[in-house]
Amino acid sequence: MATPLSLYIHIPWCRTRCGYCDFTTFELEESCRAEKVMPYVSALCMEIGRARVGIDEPEVSSIYFGGGTPTLLRISDFEKILASVHEHFTVRPSAEITTEANPETLSFDYLVGLRELGINRLSMGMQSAALHVLDTLERIHSPSRVLDCAQWARSAGFHNLSLDLIYGTPGESMEDWEFSLRAALDAGANHISAYALTVEEGTPLARRIAEGYLDDVNQDDMAEKYVLADEILSQGGMPWYEVSNWATPGFECQHNLQYWRSGQWRGIGVGAHSFDGRSRWWAPRSPMKYISTLNLGDSPVMGRELLTDEQKRMEHIMLGIRLAEGVDFELLSPAEKQRAERFIMSGHLHHTRERLICSLRGRLVADMILREILD
Repeated sequence: MATPLSLYIHIPWCRTRCGYCDFTTFELEESCRAEKVMPYVSALCMEIGRARVGIDEPEVSSIYFGGGTPTLLRISDFEKILASVHEHFTVRPSAEITTEANPETLSFDYLVGLRELGINRLSMGMQSAALHVLDTLERIHSPSRVLDCAQWARSAGFHNLSLDLIYGTPGESMEDWEFSLRAALDAGANHISAYALTVEEGTPLARRIAEGYLDDVNQDDMAEKYVLADEILSQGGMPWYEVSNWATPGFECQHNLQYWRSGQWRGIGVGAHSFDGRSRWWAPRSPMKYISTLNLGDSPVMGRELLTDEQKRMEHIMLGIRLAEGVDFELLSPAEKQRAERFIMSGHLHHTRERLICSLRGRLVADMILREILD
């Protein structure tokens, strides 16, 4: 059986750039669509063809359109990109095909169009159900818009709906956070990602905090909100399967599990990374450079790193410990096993059926545990 391969396709534009964002994204004015989007989509298709070279029996198990805001693309753009994927790869009939989406870019007709192309999973950036929190994050949709879009998505045939939430925004109360969690459940999501707000250096949010316009994030507050999320989502029929992700059983994100289980993937587009099980490589962050490189027939790879066996072992542990399934205890060295025993005794880790798994307490400090354990 062919080794499963995941494709990530990066769409780098947003209508406006959120104040906390540090991703490879750029604002897109509608008047510039023809000169920016069309050449980029053509370049994506060229890179998809290049990505096929050197892969034996490539069988795609998941496709993920990320951004940015992929739903700024027209349906015809998605159609062209997916046609290129099907031309060069064998896509499993059961493949999970996801697009990220911002609520303000969606309509019922647009969602119907996505579904007719075979896109079967929608991951929508909700972030919060509290208007003042959305304002602080510089999100331009209203809380009610998310509920409308969720209903449209269901009516359009999307039975796999994921909502992204952010907790710990300055000014967000515990009541705000609980309201957001329950609103996400009420919207009919069967997958919810909840991420602690990270204040990235150089972002507008970081400057507003540094200048005293906003309070800094509070780690104790974030820990309490994480515990509340786990409680409410678990009670709502969504157990955790990764530190920041909860899902109705059977609706875990297969694309992201490919990353966390150290599988193989190809990143297509600006700033995208790839991994073939031995090495990883990445593309330029400039759309102009990316497009011109491919138009010249050159490789868009800007850097490559060959991993040693020890690096692969370490990464497998660091990614796997974030999963509810944990990691194989035998992957640890004798010294690491000895250090892990301290966290097993303290209740931060469970050692069950030869797997090492984080408890709720352990999930709160997973990064610290890894620093303490690993050689």
